[in-house]
Amino acid sequence: MNLVVASFAEVRGLEIVPVVDAETRRIWRQLLHHEHPRGAGPFFGPQLRYLIRCEAGWLGAIGFAAAARRLAVRDNWIGWDDETRGHHLHRVVGLARFLIRPGVRCPDLATHVLGRVLRGLPAEFETRYGYRPWLVESFVDTLSHSGVSLKAGNWIRLGITAGRGRQDRAHDSAETPKLVFVYPLARDWRSHLALPAPPLLADAPLAAGAGLDDAHWAEQEFGGAPLGDRRLERRLVTSAARQAEDPTQAFTRVAKEDWAAVKGYYRLIDQPEESAVTSEHILAPHRERTIQRMRAQRTVLCVQDGTDLNFTSHPMTEGLGVLGRNQTGAASQGLHVHSTLAVSDSGLPLGLLNTRFEAPSPKASKGRGDPAERKSRYWQEALADCRTVAGELSRTRLVSVMDREADIFSLYTAQRDHPAVDVLVRAKNDRNLLAWDEATGQHTPAGKLFEVLREQPAGGHLELSVARASVRPKLSGRAAHPGRKARTAKMALCWRKVTFGSKLKEHEGQEPVTLWAVHAREQSPPAGATRLEWFLLTTVAIENAIEAEEALRWYCLRWRIEEWHRVLKTGCKVDELGHQSAARLSRAISIRMVIAWRIMLMTLLGRESPELPPELLFTDVELQVLRRYAMKRKGKTIHTLQDAVTWTAILGGYQNRKHDPPPGADLTWYGRMKLAAMCEVVELYGLED
Repeated sequence: MNLVVASFAEVRGLEIVPVVDAETRRIWRQLLHHEHPRGAGPFFGPQLRYLIRCEAGWLGAIGFAAAARRLAVRDNWIGWDDETRGHHLHRVVGLARFLIRPGVRCPDLATHVLGRVLRGLPAEFETRYGYRPWLVESFVDTLSHSGVSLKAGNWIRLGITAGRGRQDRAHDSAETPKLVFVYPLARDWRSHLALPAPPLLADAPLAAGAGLDDAHWAEQEFGGAPLGDRRLERRLVTSAARQAEDPTQAFTRVAKEDWAAVKGYYRLIDQPEESAVTSEHILAPHRERTIQRMRAQRTVLCVQDGTDLNFTSHPMTEGLGVLGRNQTGAASQGLHVHSTLAVSDSGLPLGLLNTRFEAPSPKASKGRGDPAERKSRYWQEALADCRTVAGELSRTRLVSVMDREADIFSLYTAQRDHPAVDVLVRAKNDRNLLAWDEATGQHTPAGKLFEVLREQPAGGHLELSVARASVRPKLSGRAAHPGRKARTAKMALCWRKVTFGSKLKEHEGQEPVTLWAVHAREQSPPAGATRLEWFLLTTVAIENAIEAEEALRWYCLRWRIEEWHRVLKTGCKVDELGHQSAARLSRAISIRMVIAWRIMLMTLLGRESPELPPELLFTDVELQVLRRYAMKRKGKTIHTLQDAVTWTAILGGYQNRKHDPPPGADLTWYGRMKLAAMCEVVELYGLED
């Protein structure tokens, strides 16, 4: 058959049909025999088979059978010995066949179907064979497949086989080596075997949302932090999990009457300043997981930016800096935080690579001062850290994306000297351009950057969605905003290679740098609206309209870090924390930084990858509560992650009207807090199904 659709939503009447009678067995064998490279079998041990059907016809087939008797990478990952494996191997099921027919082209179909089948697999096995399996394993032949549907479904890649196959008793290794993936069907399967946690596969790529469900996320993002004491490490994990239940509240309110948890949290935060409990060490496991998530991407944007956290209302806190002064000369106290957020080129935040806490000193004069003391060092140090990360990612391209403050000549020369990471910066300075004169063998003036680009004819056009912005009055430390209506801006694009130097004394002797410049300018802004116009400088070669559009799209994704700052301040209330010193504040803030990232990712995964299974970020109890709520209110059910995120946002106040934009992080998180309270009642009174 042939079925080509642009999105999964276009597939009508999708159905998973168990193979239980002669007719379905005949169809199953016929499909596999003719269209699967390994045919229809044979299968061994307990078996389940399914057909995939829609209104257009049969789309494919799935078959499960007994797991491999011995498999080194699997057995090492599980950590069991021969005796334990002999007793419990039947709890591992093999995904023996998975066929989406050659004529079927549908994004996310394989991931969705496999997720649906796996959700019902334990109960089906128990009905037919009297027990529930704990794990599913599968093998992917890399000569013909990449395992993309397994990766999208958050299967865990363990390694590669030796190429022997089930019948290779002579150790000939005649089969093609295959990638091994596993998928846990039961979260507590290790406890049944009394086994330790699995080793962290540091070299393995990691899907963006893997391990972020409520049962595991804190262990995955904070477990093993080098705090110098195992008790402190465990305290960090449990405290982060509790804090995430409601990050808008102080820990005492989140923990309620669990005074042991409260004491443990404050012992962690109030460690002496010379202890190993630092922001860097708290975030170390999350950084490693972030690098794993980056390893699964071809291109990653390392978005840098800084923000000020105002703690003027906590005058007794030691070690704060001066953020600024108001018109009366009164100083506002706080911390400046400069961070690097890793973002996939599709816009998913992969995690926090690094963050730096600084107590700013008051400006002594209006002069430029020592370059080492200026904010420019934040950008250059973060770029150097990205180069370190690039050394661990041989197949991933890194682009450091920065705003106007990073338009610094020394940053461009540093990238030229160490080009492992590309840079993309919005230009702030209208620089003097240079052209090479062959006759004199010298650079000569070639005009001003902005003027030259504005005079260049457009090489391409695109439409850019501009979000609505509310009117915002001037507040302390924040400029006023007149508001803006949502619109679609028609942008003209041009690009060219540019060369410029620096006349500053600190750059004396430095050779000019050559970059690519991209100019995007709104053609006909609405009356009264400010024209959109961006000048971008990058080390990425821009030679056509497609590459210019991609650079512009990358720069637009810089707003992800602005959104993260907003979630950090509004959703996690970090500027309301009260601790005795800046060092203690940085520890508490670091925990909430990861929580804020998880809030963002949960929201965006529901929007960017709508057909992923809801179990990715929701527990069984949470899905039970959401499904009951959705059924009672609208007679709806929840099949996908997008459904679950939408109904969580509805709990938080999202209207979900026909023309409403997707829910944002704020409403999603308010709903998440309400959902947590509802689940607590369900578990307290034993109301689970």
